[in-house]
Amino acid sequence: MSGLSVTERSGCRKILKFMAKADLLSLSDTVTNKMIVVENITEAMETILSFTKNAEELLRRKKVHRDLIFKYLAKEGVAMPPNSEKHQLVKKTLELWSSGKAVVDESLQGETDETRQIRPTEPAADTTDLKAEVGFDPQVLGQQFCQWFFQLLNSQNPSLGQQPQDWGPQHFWPDVKLCLVSRAGSEQMADFLGAELVSLRLLALTREERLLFSPNLEPHGLRALASPHGLVLVAVAGTIHRDAACLGIFEQIFGLIRSPLENNSWKIKFVNLKIRGQDALGGTEVVAPALSYNSSELQLLCR
Repeated sequence: MSGLSVTERSGCRKILKFMAKADLLSLSDTVTNKMIVVENITEAMETILSFTKNAEELLRRKKVHRDLIFKYLAKEGVAMPPNSEKHQLVKKTLELWSSGKAVVDESLQGETDETRQIRPTEPAADTTDLKAEVGFDPQVLGQQFCQWFFQLLNSQNPSLGQQPQDWGPQHFWPDVKLCLVSRAGSEQMADFLGAELVSLRLLALTREERLLFSPNLEPHGLRALASPHGLVLVAVAGTIHRDAACLGIFEQIFGLIRSPLENNSWKIKFVNLKIRGQDALGGTEVVAPALSYNSSELQLLCR
């Protein structure tokens, strides 16, 4: 998460507001390595602030021109010689922020790291406009994603006699990570890294092991959350079958991020899959399993 204090965040936001839209979008790309697509100026500013490790790093960025910092200091009542060099202006700005004399936006006062994660600092109107503009509801995305993903994965199972759909590494980010925990008697845990390995390991569950995944898409079986910087978490519970037998239950968490190079389609950044066999369940009901993760545990994964 952002390493900026409330004072630094407020000051950086004021400087970013002086920037041209093209520069802001370009800076957002630089700061996030083009991993996150932003839709407008508000999102670009929030993303830049969230991904900045410290204030000095942001002020020294090429796109944050000397004139912008000069203008900011003038507005804060700090007079600097007109021929000051950028490094002198950066030093003066950092001194101002650490002195506690900078004016902080009222909307940010009393804000802690925890509330900053969850509460948008822009006025409420902006966030509703943004939702309308992007038409974005994480829960709806979660449902659509799960329907697509499990249909695609199950189609690889030869016992269904279906034409296998287009499965492969193209649905994952190149550095995707899969954490697989299975508990049938003893607990086994394995990690897989990279799109090729992750897609092959998941494929083996249905193609070689002939497992069928039946996700519970009701509200108590599916939960989705969006983080401020574009990561969407989808957590789902369900049952696992082979032929006519129910073998146990699974819980799966996906981290999804849009890919700007592929029409903004969502790609999988990480997968945590927990499988529990019937014998590890101690006779509990498995008809429509509920998620054991709560929202705050999922929020921790967003960071």
